[in-house]
Amino acid sequence: MYLTWIEKLVLTLLAMVSLAASGCSLAPAAAVQRDPSKFPEIERGRYLVTVAGCNDCHTPLKMTANGPVPDESRLLSGHPENVKLGAQPKLGNGWMFAGSDTMTAFVGPWGVSYARNLTSDEETGLGWMPLEMFIQIMRTGKHFGAGRPILPPMPVQNYGLMPDEDLKAIHAYLLSTKPVKNHVPESVPAAH
Repeated sequence: MYLTWIEKLVLTLLAMVSLAASGCSLAPAAAVQRDPSKFPEIERGRYLVTVAGCNDCHTPLKMTANGPVPDESRLLSGHPENVKLGAQPKLGNGWMFAGSDTMTAFVGPWGVSYARNLTSDEETGLGWMPLEMFIQIMRTGKHFGAGRPILPPMPVQNYGLMPDEDLKAIHAYLLSTKPVKNHVPESVPAAH
């Protein structure tokens, strides 16, 4: 979903009202920080993003002579907007799923889900997202903290168990990444 600045503002305000109603702090979002050496939480966030496997789905793979490797030029940019998928493959009964060759799109009983752009890009990534909304998303498992459920294979139920300090560090790191403009397609519900 591509959001206009006014839609982002409305979503941010709705999230802040929701947080205020629940007694959470409304401290301003952290500013975009580019120099990790001056901000230790950014390095902690980089470590957490790495060990939590965020790159496994949010960084597209590219084929090399040695097989597929993460495309560092598109670090955490999600499913590439120029990669169109064919018809959904037919899966057997049960909880099976399939992934695209970039490992950024997945099909299963839920439909088709695409890894989102987590870079600091303010239009297509998380560069506009306040810390409070990011934490609410991780805690609730809901798109924008109040929308539809975040779809598999995103293990949001695990990330929601992280302490606030870790989520703050991840947010700081994501805001320090190179912005990559990449419009990720919207999820497609399962055809029943």
